[in-house]
Amino acid sequence: MHKQACEKYLEIQNKWTKHIDAQFLDEENNIEKHQHFLRDEISLIQDENIQNRLKHEFFEYGPLSLLFEDLEITEILVNSYDSIWYEKTGGLQPHDDIFYSEISYQNILERISQSAGGHISLNHPYLESKFLDFRVTLIDKSLTGNQPILSLRRHPLEAWNLERLQKQNWCTEKQALVIKQLIGKKNNFLIVGETGSGKTSVANACLQLLKPNERAILIEDCSELVVSNRCSLKLLTRDDPYGQLTPITQQDLIRRSLRLRPDRLVMGEVRSVEAKDFLMMLSTGHAGSFATLHARDPQEALIRLEMLVQLGAPQWNLNAIRRLIFLSLNFILITERTPSGVRKLKNIYKLVSLEESGFTLDVVEDWTRDKTSSD
Repeated sequence: MHKQACEKYLEIQNKWTKHIDAQFLDEENNIEKHQHFLRDEISLIQDENIQNRLKHEFFEYGPLSLLFEDLEITEILVNSYDSIWYEKTGGLQPHDDIFYSEISYQNILERISQSAGGHISLNHPYLESKFLDFRVTLIDKSLTGNQPILSLRRHPLEAWNLERLQKQNWCTEKQALVIKQLIGKKNNFLIVGETGSGKTSVANACLQLLKPNERAILIEDCSELVVSNRCSLKLLTRDDPYGQLTPITQQDLIRRSLRLRPDRLVMGEVRSVEAKDFLMMLSTGHAGSFATLHARDPQEALIRLEMLVQLGAPQWNLNAIRRLIFLSLNFILITERTPSGVRKLKNIYKLVSLEESGFTLDVVEDWTRDKTSSD
């Protein structure tokens, strides 16, 4: 069916090119006439499946349309017009459909960009935004050297909670109890893991544990966290590729958030100079705050955090940075994605002490036996 639909697509596209002259294309209503022409041509096709597929190609999102409808698909990756992959039940698999031409692929990328409120150009050859229930990342061919690439990661329709994570065997009952206690006792912590390990899902589950009158200020580059009560709010960074507006960074938002009476500060991801401001804020109050950080284990997370703080405060020495981290953070949650694609909580670590050689960490298995935890 796909081969026949592709042949029909090329046939209609060639017919349009040959029989519509340039003057007609310059008319103000050329888009409307264009669509009428295409719909009339598609209506002449007897096979209803081919008709529907061509409507997707010309008017919707081509081979991606059916993938958008499958709620079990968590991620869609497009390497070129004829190479589409998607993640389902934890595994990556190829799509059995393609875009019918490079031009069609480019048109649909433009359609997605417009819906996401952005535009790709030579001056700004990438886009990171929200589209439908996905986080979209689009990189232009000027950076790939071949064709544009597209990544779509689905946001869950309902925010994750701890009970739902437990049902999927993400953690044990004891680990779930520790996480509840981390939130209840207002400890500061990091949620650490590699790409796709479920850090944002865990952060959303932690947000669902907040009391109705606890005011959390959420700070993100791209909206993924879910505000869990009516007194909390979210602040988003701003990046203007056209240079007409002043960019707003996470560092700027942290400073502004101090005037908004936050009980807790929650960051979608610490990735740059804002690490220094985040930790400074935690060390002077605002207990119960947390953020996600990209790393594989607690040692790597702490080293990366040291480096990010140094970006924001290059004049500080390593001892001062480590002391700030120790004063600010209490725990580190490590998430992982197994080779089979299953997301799990690997371990929970407590920062026990700061020695000359670095941090001492203990694995927390049962809060009731953790003698060093604060009341």
